[in-house]
Amino acid sequence: MTARPISESISSLMPRAKAELAELVAFQSVADPAQFPKSECEAAANWVADALRAEDFQDVALLDTPDGTQSVYGFLPGPAGAPTVLLYAHYDVQPPLDESAWISPPFELTERDGRWYGRGSADCKGGVIMHLLALRALKADGGVPVSVKVIAEGSEEQGTGGLERYAEAHPELLAADTIVIGDTGNFRVGLPTVTATLRGMTMLRVTVDTLEGNLHSGQFGGAAPDALAALIQLLASLRAEDGTTTVDGLATDTEWDGLQYPEAEFRKDAKVLDGVGLIGTGTVADRIWARPAVTVIGIDCPPVVGATPSLQASARAQVSLRVPPGQDTAAATELLTAHLKAHAPWGARVAVEQVGQGQPFRADTSSPAYTSMAQAMEAAYPGEKMQTSGMGGSIPLCNTLAALYPQAEILLIGLSEPEAQIHAVNESVSPEELERLSLAEALFLRNYAESKRV
Repeated sequence: MTARPISESISSLMPRAKAELAELVAFQSVADPAQFPKSECEAAANWVADALRAEDFQDVALLDTPDGTQSVYGFLPGPAGAPTVLLYAHYDVQPPLDESAWISPPFELTERDGRWYGRGSADCKGGVIMHLLALRALKADGGVPVSVKVIAEGSEEQGTGGLERYAEAHPELLAADTIVIGDTGNFRVGLPTVTATLRGMTMLRVTVDTLEGNLHSGQFGGAAPDALAALIQLLASLRAEDGTTTVDGLATDTEWDGLQYPEAEFRKDAKVLDGVGLIGTGTVADRIWARPAVTVIGIDCPPVVGATPSLQASARAQVSLRVPPGQDTAAATELLTAHLKAHAPWGARVAVEQVGQGQPFRADTSSPAYTSMAQAMEAAYPGEKMQTSGMGGSIPLCNTLAALYPQAEILLIGLSEPEAQIHAVNESVSPEELERLSLAEALFLRNYAESKRV
């Protein structure tokens, strides 16, 4: 049987996919009630649950996870004796950041220049739609040849670990022969790619205190220790002059030996301004896939508008450390915590709180499922062979699933190629990538079922 009938089915379903993605993007499902109402996440979860029920999934449930969010589960039985494939995506999204910087509203799917713009369009509400498209195309062309479990997480972007802990407490729920994580992306548009490694992540909140209360900068400045200045100096200790991450005791010299990322292409993808240099040493692939990277993702301090001439008594920052495969996140967390406490200037008091953590991941790219996926991707992307790359981001659930189901094969694909600008303003998805990756997933499920029958 050729790929043509499935490809035609998916093509015919694309208008429906766009309409559904628009509905899903409209939910402001940031899993942080301090920023958006919890009801937005609940409404998105219910949308996913209803979509699964409409596709004849059984046992559809909203799982209350320990971090206070909901993950959506459903099971679609396949033919007798068929293998089981778990399809993963998440419906929660990053906050939109500066909404005024969006060309179109972040929670309104908008077509522009051949792409669909909106928060979560690629990361990872588009992944939910990708799974639905693949399954619908198979149903229209003879049926889904495997048993399918779908899990849509509700707090992946927050890194609070709710689904990981739920899975550990209910290990039978997500058991599968193969797991497809639909939350990464092609190396670039049109180049089919599976992700072989993920960096882990630890998130720390550091508070610096120096005074009992704020002071007039004219009366006391120059002698009284300013907590904001202390925090800035402390955060600066996390990078060398060339920008290399410098956490005491943490190795930063690992090399990447796979697909390389040309510097000119990276500068273009990252939109680095002319004349501004990249940071770190080694190849770009070394820096973003094989080495740790620290980022200050937020600082609590007075805004410029309305600022007063005051010395700050207290200041706070949130620090993210990406941890490459081969290093342990818990150990890296201890090193980062010790570094922050050791490098505080002027005897400033430092408190460190961990707010998120996930281990790095390395997939087994020699597994039979990868052969099935390579065949599927080459059919969906004529003239292109499947590539394997790393990804600097983190998906903590991967390690949990690998530990719970050591015999399961885990593949990572998705819609978050560089032009998607995930986590930034003006996030978008390529509809062509959505169509081709949905076709690849459908063909993979068929190839995989056939390989298990041999």
